[in-house]
Amino acid sequence: MSDIPADLKYIETHQWVRVDADGTATVGITDFAQEQLGDVVFIEVPEIGATVNGGEEAGVAESVKSASDVFSPVTGEVIAVNEKLEDEPETVNEDPYGDGWMFRVKLADAGELEGLMDSVAYGEHVAAES
Repeated sequence: MSDIPADLKYIETHQWVRVDADGTATVGITDFAQEQLGDVVFIEVPEIGATVNGGEEAGVAESVKSASDVFSPVTGEVIAVNEKLEDEPETVNEDPYGDGWMFRVKLADAGELEGLMDSVAYGEHVAAES
């Protein structure tokens, strides 16, 4: 079973979001997603200043097997991107919930988080797909 941290929220397309103490949100792909992709060789993230919309495409993760759209779980303005992934995209495989984060956003509506899955619901979703 994939690692599913309890402190995160999830969406069906296998992205996670962590809300930080300052109200910003960090986004990445789940352990399950990186396992399905295989060895990640390229990550495309949105530009700083761009607006991402919850449930809509915000980037791409490419592996030796396939390419997969990365969706944003939340709506907001991109305030940071993980520049490390440009030279070391494999970080997503090695630490998807830590150093492999993709981008950070200033939330447009914190209430949007209420509609996301918790770790238990996401675990059930993954089990249903497996």
